[in-house]
Amino acid sequence: MLLRFNKPFRVLSQFSPEGDKATLKEYIDIPDVYPAGRLDYDSEGLMLLTDDGKLQAAISSPKSGRYKTYLVQVEGEPDRRALMALQRGVELKDGLTLPARVRRVEEPEWLWPRNPPVRYRKSVPTAWLELEIREGRNRQVRRMTAAIGHPTLRLVRTAIDRWSLDGLAPGEYRIEEGDE
Repeated sequence: MLLRFNKPFRVLSQFSPEGDKATLKEYIDIPDVYPAGRLDYDSEGLMLLTDDGKLQAAISSPKSGRYKTYLVQVEGEPDRRALMALQRGVELKDGLTLPARVRRVEEPEWLWPRNPPVRYRKSVPTAWLELEIREGRNRQVRRMTAAIGHPTLRLVRTAIDRWSLDGLAPGEYRIEEGDE
């Protein structure tokens, strides 16, 4: 079994409790499914969960080369040079990232409001990027945008390989027919 889940903001991508933070257990009541990869507590969007250990490893392994697509609201307005840096790979403390696919986009009409909202500052514009990476380092997208001088304000994963967020509101999940 494979299920797509739209993880809300400020939910841990695990079932076991940690302090008073919300977990997957509050949204998914299906025994023996486990996340195929993680999504930060302060990030939103697509997670895949499965009861199949081989499928879980195939999806989450960095060696799989599967692209993960993110909608990223950043502080400031990245210029062509900043976007090219992401496309070439960015030097982080744990080494050079693989090249990313990136493009400027408009905020999509389908995007739900975040609660609480992203802070708004009149003097600092924001921009939206669609960013695709094949790695899964800890907080990688956030570190990449910070490295080019445009910190992430909001991060929504919209796709993992061929699986997308389409049709899922925050906190909803769907069981997929056929797995891999």
